[in-house]
Amino acid sequence: MVAFGYTVMGEQAGPKQLVADAQRAEAAGFDYIAASDHYFPWLAEQGHSPYTWSVLGAIAHATERVELMTYVTCPIMRYHPAVVAQKAATIQLLSDGRFTLGLGAGENLNEHVIGQGWPPVDIRHEMLSEAVQIIRRLFDGDTVTFRGNHLDAESARLWDLPPDPPPIGIAVSGPDSCQLAGEYADIMIAVEPRKELGEMFDAAGGAGKPRIGQVGLAYDPDIDQARKRALEQFRWFTGGWKTMAELPTHAHFAAASTAVREEDIAKQMPCGPDLDAHVNAVKKYVDAGFTHVAVVQIGGEHQDIFFPWAERELLPALRQLG
Repeated sequence: MVAFGYTVMGEQAGPKQLVADAQRAEAAGFDYIAASDHYFPWLAEQGHSPYTWSVLGAIAHATERVELMTYVTCPIMRYHPAVVAQKAATIQLLSDGRFTLGLGAGENLNEHVIGQGWPPVDIRHEMLSEAVQIIRRLFDGDTVTFRGNHLDAESARLWDLPPDPPPIGIAVSGPDSCQLAGEYADIMIAVEPRKELGEMFDAAGGAGKPRIGQVGLAYDPDIDQARKRALEQFRWFTGGWKTMAELPTHAHFAAASTAVREEDIAKQMPCGPDLDAHVNAVKKYVDAGFTHVAVVQIGGEHQDIFFPWAERELLPALRQLG
């Protein structure tokens, strides 16, 4: 059975709305909540970026059933892995074991703010490997002193540990990250419905493990309004992950996406009221072997029209895929 989630996207809504949206997602019948973890929005038009871990703590208290996860956190620069482990253990306790720690090698957009530059991707993967080793040892209850090529930890220990540590997911986009995830992760995370990612993950040791995807959609009874909103707030997505990981500010994303048109956006994500179009976008992930798929409703101020439709039409249709 495929699980279907809802993404509380901090780039497009403030903290109180994100918590309320998570409650509405649980009431509508979604299986889990994914939370983006960014310092900046992708574009100024999105207009938000609260501290995700505070939001997750509030969501853990405000919900009862839905699973929770970061989609994803970078534990190599802005956050030290020992601090990430502490935060994740705390959310696992607050949520009574409903949390998954999604990790990735990060984006320049969020990590440059600490003023230590932006390493090339091969170095970031090495750093992520070391970070996961630190986090796993802390989850095991060890007092950790770690001397890595890139990261160190000194006599670190978690004093409040959950009975079961959070499973760890790692974001993948190609062979190197799939190798890393297969070796270190309990779960594969991706933003593209590419079957070969799962195959590479399997070959690296991930066979039989869950894989989680995410789909952006712009539901609106008015297709023109949906396309306009998607262009305004989600045109950053059209550049591909290699570009997205390297640009340092929302102004750079705006400049890089000036030539994107509504028709370009509409080719990449469903816009408007057509249920089949939205279901088919999710189906691509299901057909590629993903066990979990979260949806993002584009436009923070347009969640009110989304949840009744999702409960009434979208989720029943998606359950047929599962």
